Amino acid sequence: MSIRIIRRMPPSDAELVVHVHTRAALASRLPALLEFVLASGSPMPLSKHPAWLEIFHETLGHDVYAIEVLRASRTVGFLPLAFISSFLFGRFLVSLPYLNTNGVVSACPEAAAILIARAVALAEERNARYLELRHEAPLVHADLGVSLTSKVHMRLPLPGHEAALWKSFDPRVRNQIRKGEKPGFTIKWGGVESVDAFYQVLSENMRDLGTPVYACSLFREILQTFASDAELCVVRDGPRPIAAALLLHGKGITEVPTASSLKEYNSSCANMLMYWHLLQRAISRGQATFDFGRSTLDGPTFKFKKQWGAQPHPAVWQYHVREGSVGEMRPDSPRYQRAIRLWQKLPVAVTRLLGPHIVRGIP
Repeated sequence: MSIRIIRRMPPSDAELVVHVHTRAALASRLPALLEFVLASGSPMPLSKHPAWLEIFHETLGHDVYAIEVLRASRTVGFLPLAFISSFLFGRFLVSLPYLNTNGVVSACPEAAAILIARAVALAEERNARYLELRHEAPLVHADLGVSLTSKVHMRLPLPGHEAALWKSFDPRVRNQIRKGEKPGFTIKWGGVESVDAFYQVLSENMRDLGTPVYACSLFREILQTFASDAELCVVRDGPRPIAAALLLHGKGITEVPTASSLKEYNSSCANMLMYWHLLQRAISRGQATFDFGRSTLDGPTFKFKKQWGAQPHPAVWQYHVREGSVGEMRPDSPRYQRAIRLWQKLPVAVTRLLGPHIVRGIP
């Protein structure tokens, strides 16, 4: 699909053209889209890579779109979108599921406005309940009438070497890391070969939280697609995996979109030991920033991340709502509390079987 947008411009300016690429056209446009995204700023998280569209199609079954704005055959705007459809929850158009940040990438306000307008039209074409753009700074547009700002990104500037980072920690943090070292837990870094151990920890932790778990195939595909920039950290007590995390290394920034530990090991500080190794790994890659992920302001995970020195950065998720309300689909909605309690009582094997079919339909 393509639409030609013609504006009255000075003779030196070329007209803007917008294309909506379906999955079939993504492979041919991927190099140009990636070049544009990488050139648009620094740091640039790996979660902005356009290859996520193929990952979500292959593992979650979503229809995916890349809206691109061109001027004189050069990319000046990009918006990745996944169409989420399920019998239980309905239809949604999201940029992008699973990831904490995405949305419009543009070289000029005009291109951003065109991207949003075309995304709104696509949401109407697909009869989506709403369009969700996971921005960090708000974009002014008449069709984006609702925003969620209750969560923040927790980010830590990294020094050039781990000794300086260790010195910056509060004594309580250093003591907890040392406590995690005493039992002799082992730490192993790996790729696809470590997925099963990672998933063993993740699925049990997600069950305890009352949250459906993504399919193991999602993480396997991430590691295969980003073989040099995605990796797993697994902490073991003997042969048993007890904590695990997925690291994504972008341009100047490392992020941890998924991390888990077994609750029975909370008192051993295995989780603190793991995060210390995650931070060391980011420094060894020469990264300037570590992104701990999103948290509710002053909530438990916010306080956990803040103790490492992480500071809050805005997360502004913007919406074009066509039906219902945004709050209905948020995990903290009162309507889901009973389901969460029931989920926590299920065997882990059952949640591994049912979880992926449920969570793929949640925006």
